[in-house]
Amino acid sequence: MSTPLQDKQEAGIARTGTDSASAAEPAQVELAVGGMTCAACAARIEKKLNRMEGVSASVNYATEKAKVSYPEGVGIDDLVATVVKTGYTAEPILPPEPEPGPEPEPDAASPEPPADSRLADLRHRLLVSVVLALPVVVLAMVPPLQFDNWQWLSLTLAAPVVVWGGWPFHRATWTNLRHGAATMDTLVSIGTLAAFGWSLWALFLGDAGMPHMRHGFDLTVDPDQGTSTIYLEVAAGVIGFLLLGRYLEARSKRSAGAALRALLELGAKDVGVLRGGREVRVPVGSLRVGDRFVVRPGEKVATDGTVAEGISALDASMLTGESLPVDVGPGDAVTGATVNVSGRLVVEATRVGADTQLARMARLVEDAQNGKAQVQRLADRISGIFVPVVLVIALGTLVGWLLATDDVTAAFTAAVAVLIIACPCALGLATPTALLVGTGRGAQLGILIKGPEVLESTRRVDTVVLDKTGTVTTGRMALRTVVAAGDTDEKNVLRLAGAVEHASEHPVARALAEGAEERLGTLPAVSAFANEAGLGVRGTVEGLEVRVGRGALLDGLPVPEELTRAKAAAEADGATAVLVAWDGRVRGLLAVADAVKESSAEAVRELRALGLRPVLLTGDNRAVAEAVAREVGIDEVVAEVLPQDKAAEVRRLQAGGRTVAMVGDGVNDAAALATADLGLAMGTGTDAAIEAGDLTLVRGDLRVAADAIRLSRRTLGIIKGNLFWAFGYNVAAIPLAAAGLLNPMIAGAAMAFSSVFVVSNSLRLRTFT
Repeated sequence: MSTPLQDKQEAGIARTGTDSASAAEPAQVELAVGGMTCAACAARIEKKLNRMEGVSASVNYATEKAKVSYPEGVGIDDLVATVVKTGYTAEPILPPEPEPGPEPEPDAASPEPPADSRLADLRHRLLVSVVLALPVVVLAMVPPLQFDNWQWLSLTLAAPVVVWGGWPFHRATWTNLRHGAATMDTLVSIGTLAAFGWSLWALFLGDAGMPHMRHGFDLTVDPDQGTSTIYLEVAAGVIGFLLLGRYLEARSKRSAGAALRALLELGAKDVGVLRGGREVRVPVGSLRVGDRFVVRPGEKVATDGTVAEGISALDASMLTGESLPVDVGPGDAVTGATVNVSGRLVVEATRVGADTQLARMARLVEDAQNGKAQVQRLADRISGIFVPVVLVIALGTLVGWLLATDDVTAAFTAAVAVLIIACPCALGLATPTALLVGTGRGAQLGILIKGPEVLESTRRVDTVVLDKTGTVTTGRMALRTVVAAGDTDEKNVLRLAGAVEHASEHPVARALAEGAEERLGTLPAVSAFANEAGLGVRGTVEGLEVRVGRGALLDGLPVPEELTRAKAAAEADGATAVLVAWDGRVRGLLAVADAVKESSAEAVRELRALGLRPVLLTGDNRAVAEAVAREVGIDEVVAEVLPQDKAAEVRRLQAGGRTVAMVGDGVNDAAALATADLGLAMGTGTDAAIEAGDLTLVRGDLRVAADAIRLSRRTLGIIKGNLFWAFGYNVAAIPLAAAGLLNPMIAGAAMAFSSVFVVSNSLRLRTFT
């Protein structure tokens, strides 16, 4: 049985499969699917793939991709063949084959589908159709403009629109019919060809071809003599409106995926590598782990690595959303795609290709965009049965009108209106477009959402558990207070103690030394240094024997009462206090503690504003934990918890009826992150924590956790709004059309713009801040 951690790790980082995989762990592959025109197409492909034994597939109409998990014995060729047999095209999206010698170029995610040529063809078809259809529509809608034989000019102009302009709909309808299926294109094609066919019959065999024929126009069905009624404006106008809607939809979908494309294009294209003492310019794909490369001011860091030489500041805003440059020097880790602001750096590569942070970010974003929320799966099921139901409703409308009125024209008009207005495009676009924009915007802000199910979790969360070290605090000891006894100067206490501690590698000593350097600058030299394990250090500074520590190191030296009180107060606040002595007297006290991040208190306030109850969870002693909690404004503290028991504490809160979000960054937080209803991993933390989380916060700033929850909730709200519109539109529009209250051309315009509305509504997420 898999653990929650394993489940989340497997769900979080998708692997690109090959033709062989173990039975226990199916391989995965992404297919670029062509020919889909609506959500019903995606539902059909998904249904066919899932019928294959052991295959689990998710097809996304907005991204035009299928993510497929398949067992041993099933090959990629079999998956492609199944899609092709269903009436569509498919090809696997695989990483480039590694070339012998150099490492392959980074493949952060699948390549972008060739959408530009399709968009250009759609634009060309739209422009020609609109130019031809516009006079037809105007003549039909404005009777005073009608002249003798105007109807034959309308036929001349409308015929190319219906046949050539509507060819994508007719071709898709024929392909689907050959496979025994019906989609949105079926509705459009049947509706427009029926209107065009009726018009041909009325013109050539009825009275509509008479030179003096005049034709009125109504927004609703107007019973008239069928032999003198033509629907050329319906056939041409609907095709024009639908092509416009499809073009705007395609452009909007492209805009929705712009954030991921921008993310993929962030990386450097070439790099100056040091080989044999010379700098050689090579493609980034040639970099290997261990190579040293040069980053000059204004250049991008080619890949993840560690600074070997130089001091500079890096602009990481494109990855983290943080505008303030970060200072780096020898030994500091740097991330590929960040921009060198000032000095020259020599960096040693530690990760290349698909292992880099940029590649992993892009992979997570695309995985989220390819996934489906629970509400979308419901929409897909509805889309799959929607078209056959609409065909039945249209037939019922035709028969009902004939029986009720015996008016063939009115019956035909109402049935065509039902066919045209009922296309479920908006339903299929409601969730994927919002996911595309929301996850893309999140990536720009340093928030990586692993999947659509995460959005649904954020709505239910009412408690947020915060790990202390590295999440609320910096995870590094820092000098907090300096107290001097009697007439001793505080600066002198800090100067002498800092000088001695500068020679030690102990974390407390490093904190004291760094604090002294920050406040005073250069420290004096120390001689005769000695480190007494567990007690402290001693050394000679400027002729004075200085001791810094506690316990036996200071035995026999009286401690002034004011320092005793200061020591008790510091320890009550969770700080570590050490005494400083020279010339046989204890002269001062220094207190260090894990420093609280400057943004933590504000982050807690923002989390509370979202209706979340914060809980501080730590393995530290209660005094330390409560001191930190007081500083940031947290009332509930769970302290002295062993690493392996953190997940149990999360389960305890869940057992009490709470829905829990967990924020952490360490290996010891991974199980708790996986156990929580929503795991938020700090991107500055360990790989285990990041893989176990549902959301990754690229910056180490806790305020981003509140931003992540706000963005997730906003995205979910947009999805629900889209679905409400899409469902409501069809529920309201079909009865209106069946009742004869909608002219078919108006129905076509309404259907087209319902899709445009849904996509435009999703694009509002691009302005999220």
